[in-house]
Amino acid sequence: MRAIHFLLCVVMVFAPVQSFAAPYAAMVMDARTGEVLHSRNADTRLHPASLTKMMTLYIAFQAVQRGEITLDTEVTISRLAASEEPSKLGLRAGQKIRLRYLLRGAAVKSANDAATAIAEAISGSEEAFARRMNRTAAAMGMRNTTFRNAHGLTQRGHMSTARDMSILGRHVIYDFPQYYNLFSRRTADAGVRTVRHTNSRWLDSYEGGDGIKTGYTRAAGFNLVASAQRGQERVIATMFGGSSTAARNKRITELMDMGFNRAPTRATIRRPQPPAATPDGGAKTVRVSGAITRSLRPVARSNGAAETIEELLLAVNTDDIAAALAEAVETAAVTPEPRNTVAHSVVPQARPAVQETEVAQLVTQAVTPIVTPMRSDVQEIVTRISTSGGRHWGINIGRYPSQFEAESVLLKVALNEMSSLNGSLRRVVQRSGGFDANFMGLTREGADLACRRLQARGTSCFMIGSDS
Repeated sequence: MRAIHFLLCVVMVFAPVQSFAAPYAAMVMDARTGEVLHSRNADTRLHPASLTKMMTLYIAFQAVQRGEITLDTEVTISRLAASEEPSKLGLRAGQKIRLRYLLRGAAVKSANDAATAIAEAISGSEEAFARRMNRTAAAMGMRNTTFRNAHGLTQRGHMSTARDMSILGRHVIYDFPQYYNLFSRRTADAGVRTVRHTNSRWLDSYEGGDGIKTGYTRAAGFNLVASAQRGQERVIATMFGGSSTAARNKRITELMDMGFNRAPTRATIRRPQPPAATPDGGAKTVRVSGAITRSLRPVARSNGAAETIEELLLAVNTDDIAAALAEAVETAAVTPEPRNTVAHSVVPQARPAVQETEVAQLVTQAVTPIVTPMRSDVQEIVTRISTSGGRHWGINIGRYPSQFEAESVLLKVALNEMSSLNGSLRRVVQRSGGFDANFMGLTREGADLACRRLQARGTSCFMIGSDS
């Protein structure tokens, strides 16, 4: 009898602990391709906790991009936002704060009051924002996720999976690389105070770790979507149901190591297709009277070379840069010169046709002057070189089978990264295995910054040069 009584006591002691133990789920993904490298209970619907804020921030980035709101918009804090449970910034009802500070608070501090304020600022109410979250999730292919709020505090029906959160994390990385650094900041100015990252210990301890989001509630356990890049490899690891911060960090490290061991060194980056923005109110219906028999091509504006550059800038994000450049130059070739406004007029002259092989050279001339290569035995394109201020560093963005392909990639990258590559030169150098695409004339800090920004966009990159 004593033995039976002892066993019953043991069951009574441990039963409450087991009832609050969160289920475990995990997924490891090659971020470059979306290939699943490991999964366990990856499609089990569980409480995501503050992993939810990845979607809140994603929609905020999207809204800024579309002009629905700006980073400097003054947001008035509602009573609902101010009353949210911790973690929080401690915002007061009626207080005004810029959106940029709310984004930092939600990303770095995982502040619930900031997340609710973001939702209300964009959609008018948290309920409307949750509907937009669900539409966006569906468009991303997050098939087992339902959002009920913007912060992730436990609510009936607010559920997701390790697979869906991995998909979301991948979209955050590739769709908004200009904002991705928010998720790796150890500290940030959130307007009302400086906040510290919720997972700086793991970021500091794991080589290449740069995000993304932690989450904890009693129902969820300790969750984490993490990402790291080493060389050309980037891995995303997601886990639900850790028993503590230390246990979560240990397990995510094991998952990350597994990912880097299984991921191929080289892989073609297949960026996810960004979902269309779905603001509240739905699409408007436009009724057209009369039958449309044909669609006319808009007449090109007669502003000469500027038209070529403008069309090129609009085509930067296309996959086939060569075709886009060719179309831009052909359009410029048939565009009449502007009429002379002096006493006599000049008859417009059409520009001569341009061969496809001359496209990159002509566009380069339109953007910046070309300096004659210093070595005749090496094929290269050089623009705007500067060696002042220790600008002896550069970056390499790959080796390509043809000079034209290397030049096209350089031009595309230069236009996408004007801010960090401004003042650099583009150089194509022929090697035994192909043509190296390089940017030269950078400082060491500038090369490092440019490389990190390009890697965040999914472009392979490494620094070249020295301080001498």
